[in-house]
Amino acid sequence: MNNERIALVTGANQGVGFQVAKELVANGHQVFIGSRNLQRGEAAAKEISEGAIPLQLDVTDRASIAAAAERIRTEFGRLDLLVNNAAISNTRMQQLGLSLREYAQITLASNASLDEVKEIWETNVFGVLAVYQAMLPLLRQSEDARIVNVSSGVGSLATNADPAFPYRAFYSVGYSASKTALNAVTLAMMVELESTNIKINLVSPGFTKTNLNGFEGMESIEEGSREVVRVALLGADGPSGTYTMWENTTIPW
Repeated sequence: MNNERIALVTGANQGVGFQVAKELVANGHQVFIGSRNLQRGEAAAKEISEGAIPLQLDVTDRASIAAAAERIRTEFGRLDLLVNNAAISNTRMQQLGLSLREYAQITLASNASLDEVKEIWETNVFGVLAVYQAMLPLLRQSEDARIVNVSSGVGSLATNADPAFPYRAFYSVGYSASKTALNAVTLAMMVELESTNIKINLVSPGFTKTNLNGFEGMESIEEGSREVVRVALLGADGPSGTYTMWENTTIPW
């Protein structure tokens, strides 16, 4: 049995996922670089170097998820850490050449494309649930398993109900509501796992400058990854059931 911790990070070929995978490897983990496009995953793993293992994983494809779980089972027999990071925020913003503020005006509850909303939710909500279901048997084989679901502060109902919240105008039925739904799905996971040794936490990386927001974010990749990495590296005595942003600041549900 390999004594190194075995981790899977979805959407790890770029952005926060890549940085998290890089830092986990630096902390002695063997990390599967989950990537919808295998070639991009291979390039990311090569850049991270030894300890990073490219893995084709499309969270919207059940066959891809099953194959990924089987590979991890065959090679290691367990999974110690699952970071559900893969997410999309839109399907048309770049194509239309719009800024976040401009895009917000065509994704209101009254005019949002239902097809786009469904596609966002397929990745951000159902994809996370599908990966969880497939990887749970492997996590149960670990003596110290942890799940980190990467959410967002814009998914907080309590925060967005406050008129003073600066990003309130950007709350949408697409990305924002998908993160609210992810929080609810995660709560169901928390309830299911609370009597086990599997810890699960929600983390917001903040408004990070990534492809997710057309690189309009205010924080660097390194800054946005800090809380995800901190929570991912918590030991067996670390908390479960938290929803935080850097540095260990609780976000209201």
